[in-house]
Amino acid sequence: MERATEHPVPAGPLAVRWLAHALPELRAGTRGTARIRLENAGSAAWRSRSEAGVQLSYHWLDDRGNPIVWDGPRTPFPHPVAPGEAAELAVALAVPQPPGLYRLAFDLVEEYRFWFAEIGSSPLELPVQVLPRIDERRLAVVVHGGADEETVAALASQEEPLVEVDSVATAHLVAGAHPASDWSRRILDAHAEGFAAVGGSLEGRERVLRPWAPGGGRNPGFAHPLLLPSLLLGEPSEHLGLPAYEPGSVAPGEPWLYDGRIRVRLRRDRRRG
Repeated sequence: MERATEHPVPAGPLAVRWLAHALPELRAGTRGTARIRLENAGSAAWRSRSEAGVQLSYHWLDDRGNPIVWDGPRTPFPHPVAPGEAAELAVALAVPQPPGLYRLAFDLVEEYRFWFAEIGSSPLELPVQVLPRIDERRLAVVVHGGADEETVAALASQEEPLVEVDSVATAHLVAGAHPASDWSRRILDAHAEGFAAVGGSLEGRERVLRPWAPGGGRNPGFAHPLLLPSLLLGEPSEHLGLPAYEPGSVAPGEPWLYDGRIRVRLRRDRRRG
């Protein structure tokens, strides 16, 4: 663990001295575990009482200190921490999106009352670099039912070439699906930004496909499954005879994206895989 830098410690019943910290590699949209060692520098014991009492939490700030994600998940103390006693906690981190420079500020909270920073204690504020979710931009494609000549040609003309081995993401198409030339680039951009599942618009004449009609950009409240998705994890399900991703179906909490600018044209007489 890395020692914490010196910081002011106020006098009074509730005060914290940060001793050391260890952070995992932080990748956008993922989860990790930090370890924090701290000391009760006040005159009153810290007690966690289920969802109440004193607990450890954190905020994500931008590189100028502006809040990005306030009020992170709580980590309780397993037993009361007496004045002068040190404790070490494993803290579950939800890493923000997109990649970039952030500040991760740990603080104690007296639940439903106040943060310790509000009564004079210093938070443990650490500069961090959040990395892209994927190291390499390597997208493979599975064409369910087999590719026709137009699909083969569309895949060959992608702005970012596709791979057959050592992929980090796999997109799922069907026979008669013809992606736009910027399809692979937009998918890989979204995965790098932290999204585990990515889907876009479908241009087709079938009335049931109207919710996926081209137009618009990102829709964080999209109420339908992602069709012909690209996935970092797991395998697709099926919806309307097409490979699909139901948000949360592979791993709860994994970020997903619907982006209408990611376009695939469906041939009217396509075969269903």
